[in-house]
Amino acid sequence: MIRIEKTADDRIDLQLNGKIDADEMRTALEDLLTLTEGMENGRMFYTITDFQIPDLPALAVEFRYLPRMFSLISRLDKVAVLSDQNWIRKAAVIEGKLIPGLEIRDFDLSDPKAAEDWLSETG
Repeated sequence: MIRIEKTADDRIDLQLNGKIDADEMRTALEDLLTLTEGMENGRMFYTITDFQIPDLPALAVEFRYLPRMFSLISRLDKVAVLSDQNWIRKAAVIEGKLIPGLEIRDFDLSDPKAAEDWLSETG
């Protein structure tokens, strides 16, 4: 299940839980691109629980969207990743180091307040 909500002009909240199929992946990526259109200095509150590797058709959809996802990334400044799985949090931090201009921080699922506080910091 993927749930995406635009909670402010510059903020997206994204929840991912369980396994994602190709149709859900396509719908989520389209929604994400639409909701971030025109966004500047965006922030994302990304919660990942019970993550399961998507099946091959879902991964194929994601790869087809990759060029458009780069434009989405350029709209974001900060991403807070909350997860119940340590390896996901660490992978997010590594990804943040590889993408210029995007700061990604990881937070334990039990500490959403710390993530909210960090996202709301300016400067």
